[in-house]
Amino acid sequence: MIIRAFKGKTPKIAPSAFIADGVIIIGDVEIGEHVSIWYNAVLRADVGRIVVGAGSNVQDGSCLHMTTDLSHAIIGEDVTVGHNAIVHGATVKDGALVGMGAILLDLAVVGEEALIAAGAVVPPRMVVPPGSMVRGQPGRVVRELSAEERQEGRRGAAHYRELAAEHARIAVS
Repeated sequence: MIIRAFKGKTPKIAPSAFIADGVIIIGDVEIGEHVSIWYNAVLRADVGRIVVGAGSNVQDGSCLHMTTDLSHAIIGEDVTVGHNAIVHGATVKDGALVGMGAILLDLAVVGEEALIAAGAVVPPRMVVPPGSMVRGQPGRVVRELSAEERQEGRRGAAHYRELAAEHARIAVS
């Protein structure tokens, strides 16, 4: 893994966080308690700020970045960011799920417990209502989630906390 300061900003990583091999974390990044950042993810906060809230996971190959002087990448608590997703200057609220390969563009806001389908592209400045599903390119709200579906992001986050603990044990042995 590479953890590097940039222009006087050093990443702040909670002691309970799991950072997998191959991860790159640069600049003004704050990673909360029990967060997991998975293999080959990139969090590059060289022109803005990245926050990953407690209990969230950023899965393999994902990228968090932003546009200079415009946006930050903010991930709430208990969020799941799926494999190879891009969060570019967007905000993802607590309990949301960002599907594999989804792209969130500058100043988009994903509401609490919303679900962004795999491969969806959330356009700049789109506001996704809490508990809704977005699909397509460009993304659009297709329906409201059931009470059960609204918990998918949190269930995924809990599963990845357990998985991170197992990976951390293996890495130490």
